[in-house]
Amino acid sequence: MIYVENKDLVIPGQVLADDEYYSGRGTFKENGKVCSSLMGLVSLRNKKIRVIPLKSKYVPKKGDVVIGKINDVRFSMWDVDINSPYSGILPAFEVFGREKKELNKVYDVGDVLFLRVVDVDEIKKAKLGLKGRGMGKFKGGIIVDIAPTKVPRLIGKKGSMINMIKDKTNCKIVVGQNGLVWVKGDEDMEQLTKDVIHLIEAEAHTSGLTNKIKNKLYLAIDGEIPPEEVPEEEKEFVLEKPKLQNFKEELEQEEKEKQEEQEEKPGDDEEEKEDKPNIAEVIEELKRKNKKDNTFSYGESSMNSFILNNKK
Repeated sequence: MIYVENKDLVIPGQVLADDEYYSGRGTFKENGKVCSSLMGLVSLRNKKIRVIPLKSKYVPKKGDVVIGKINDVRFSMWDVDINSPYSGILPAFEVFGREKKELNKVYDVGDVLFLRVVDVDEIKKAKLGLKGRGMGKFKGGIIVDIAPTKVPRLIGKKGSMINMIKDKTNCKIVVGQNGLVWVKGDEDMEQLTKDVIHLIEAEAHTSGLTNKIKNKLYLAIDGEIPPEEVPEEEKEFVLEKPKLQNFKEELEQEEKEKQEEQEEKPGDDEEEKEDKPNIAEVIEELKRKNKKDNTFSYGESSMNSFILNNKK
């Protein structure tokens, strides 16, 4: 049995479920019960239950992209603050290779960089690098600090949330997985973006957040809230009016084609005329035969008909 719902806010020691559920991160088991070990939001997946802390520090992981600030310049590396209890270092060879240059002429204390975690040692010290698209020093802009656990909500599903903010404010936005966000644009748009990011952080656990942020952006920039979009499946289906065929034109066209065919071919009357035998020629032929064998005789009438008499 479970005693909480997904995204419920819980406190340390609160009983979350019975023994049939598995204990995940942010929870522990005691006397057959799954309990919360911190203050945070419940996350349920099948039979596994965990608690996401409301506030937490970033723990570096290999492959993460982070935003860091140069704290110190040493002989062969830069010391970088990556918004974590664990330190980050950027070795000189990750920037120059085997070349030797004065480090502070490239990156100095206070510079903000976009970096990648190359490796993490056993004490969680992060080795950083600059290989990757867009990596390097930021110029201008502001830095917004949020809880690292809220970064996925800021980005949104397939980047939907962050892209919406970019498109509406025309700001350049880079999100580090360590909870630092770089924003650059017009000064008023930078401030609006900062307010929106903090609103997302505060209400990350609420439903309908995307529409709320969309309305805030449109109201602040356009002065009005856009009309709600009707989902595709809910749009009224309108039957298209069928197009009427012009049968009169089709019949006239067929008749015209028939006439053209008749003009190209000899007429039926002419063909029949050619096929009919000449009556006069037939009679003359029969007379000639009668004279020859004296067997048949023919008589002509005024109606061009003949009578056949058999003489024996």
